[in-house]
Amino acid sequence: MLYDAYEIQRSWLAGASAIANISAGLLNNPSNPFAYFGGGSVLASALEVFAHASAPRGKPEFGITKVTVDGREVEVQEQIEARKPFGQLRHFVRKGVEGGPRLLIVAPMSGHYATLLRGTVERMLSSADVYITDWRDAKLAPLSAGRFDLDDYIDYITGFLEHIGPGAHMLAVCQPSVPCYAAVALMSADNHPALPRTLTMMGGPIDTREAPTAVNTLATERPHAWFEQNVIATVPATYPGAGRKVYPGFLQLAGFMTMNLGDHMISHWEMFKHLVAGDDESAESTMAFYEEYRSVCDMTAEFYLQTIATVFQRHALPKGEMTHRGRAVDPAAITKVGLLAIEGERDDISGIGQTKAALTLATALPEADKRYLLAEGVGHYGIFNGSKWRGRIAPVVEQWIASHGG
Repeated sequence: MLYDAYEIQRSWLAGASAIANISAGLLNNPSNPFAYFGGGSVLASALEVFAHASAPRGKPEFGITKVTVDGREVEVQEQIEARKPFGQLRHFVRKGVEGGPRLLIVAPMSGHYATLLRGTVERMLSSADVYITDWRDAKLAPLSAGRFDLDDYIDYITGFLEHIGPGAHMLAVCQPSVPCYAAVALMSADNHPALPRTLTMMGGPIDTREAPTAVNTLATERPHAWFEQNVIATVPATYPGAGRKVYPGFLQLAGFMTMNLGDHMISHWEMFKHLVAGDDESAESTMAFYEEYRSVCDMTAEFYLQTIATVFQRHALPKGEMTHRGRAVDPAAITKVGLLAIEGERDDISGIGQTKAALTLATALPEADKRYLLAEGVGHYGIFNGSKWRGRIAPVVEQWIASHGG
C-alpha cells in the first residue's frame, strides 16, 4: 500500500509539475501581454520552483565528456566493463592517456545513484584511471535475479577488483566504507592477488558508537522489527522488480530532507528570489544540486536490514563480530594496504571518529601505512564534492595513492 500510495501521488505531481512549467513559460514569454502586469514575474518564479520540486526524475547521466590531464584537455568515454544483476562496473576511459593509477570508486548504495559522485570522479580523472560501482535500482531487478545483501555487496567489490587487476586502489564514500574495509580484511587474509594497494574511506560508519549523529540515533532507538514493519515495501506491478521487497528511495530522501528541512526550505527560497531577480545562473546551480539529490533509487530489503543490524545496531565490525558468509572479518589481517580515513568537521551523517576507527582496528598495520585527515569546515557532502573536495581533500588522496606505488 505504501508504494502504491506513493505512485498515485507521483503521478499527480508529475501532471501538476508539467502544468506549472508550461504556465511559468507563458508568464515569462515576452510576447504575452499579461507577463507585463504586476506580479507576473513573481508568480512565474513560484511556478518554476514548484515545477522543479515536483517533477519526476529518473537515473541521471554522469555527462563527463572532457577532463584536463597534465594541462591538456582530453576526451572521456564511458565503458561498462562488467555487468552483474545488481550493479555494473563503469570505466571512464581518458582517450590518449596511458597509465596512471587504477582507482575503483565505490559509490554508496543508500538511495542515490552513483552519479551523486560525479564531482568525485571528475576530479580524480585528472590523475587516475577511474572506475566506479554503478548500482542498480532494486525496483528494476526482477525476482529471478535473486537476493542482494551485505555479503553480496562485499562479493561484488572483490569481483570488481579482480576485473581491474592487481595493484589497483580503492576509494569508498560513506556507506561502502564498511563493506570495502571488510573486503580488504578478507582479501588480506587470503593474500588475494587483486588486493588493493590503498583504501581511502570518506565519512564512513566504521564505528557508529563514536559521536553518534541523528542518523545513528534513528537506527538504534527502534528495534529491528520496526524497520521490517514500517519502511519495507513491495515493488508494484508496474516495474520489472514487481514483488520484490525494498527500502524505497523516496523514504530515504524524505528522511534526509527532514533532517535538514530548514536548510532545504531556505535553499528553495533563495532559488525563488534569484528567479524573481532574473539571476538565472544562481538559480540553476541550486536546481542542478536538487536535480541530483532528488533522483533516488530503491535498495533491496535484505541489504538495508542487514546493514541496519550489522553496522548501526550491533556495531559488529568494531566489536570483532562481523562475518561474511559465516567467516569472521578480522581487521588485524590487514598488513600491507595503505589506509586513509577522511572525516568532515561538520559532517551530520557520520560523526567525527567513526571513520578514524578503521585505523585503530587495523592493529597489525604499520603506522606509516595509516593516515587521518579531518577536513575543517566541511560537511558530509563537501567531503567528496565541491571546491573544498577539489582543492583540499583530493590532493591528499592523490598523494596517498602516489606514496603507495601510484
